[in-house]
Amino acid sequence: MMSLNDLISPQAVIASLKANGKKQALIELSERAAEVSGLDTREILDALIQRERLGSTGIGGGIAIPHGKLAGCNRIFGVFARLEKPIDFEALDEAPVDLIFLLIAPENAGADHLNALSRAARMLRDQSLVATLRSTRDPSALYSILVRSPTPNAA
Repeated sequence: MMSLNDLISPQAVIASLKANGKKQALIELSERAAEVSGLDTREILDALIQRERLGSTGIGGGIAIPHGKLAGCNRIFGVFARLEKPIDFEALDEAPVDLIFLLIAPENAGADHLNALSRAARMLRDQSLVATLRSTRDPSALYSILVRSPTPNAA
């Protein structure tokens, strides 16, 4: 079972992302994802927007897990952002989103992609962890919270 520190690097954590809406947040996240991966910003953004058209990746409780698959990508990786101000993400519960965990996977990742998604979702259902993430403004502290959080196995 891969841990979150296989998915995320310290450079992939944004402590206070300024965005006035969903599209801007996705653009900023795509730029950071491109920086940490060497992939093309536009391709990342296109994959994310295509996925959002199928339905919002805002999973409720102020959390979104936008994700996409890219041909040129050779490993699953993530970018985590804590937003300065919550934004409308068209989430299922209509609550504004202030925590975003972006996941990018290779086109043929299949089960690994789903595993990574469910691990991120499980972790972000932990209310005390989420409260800690929301109250932390230091990128390296956010990173260590994310990677040391044990992901419980589905009961």
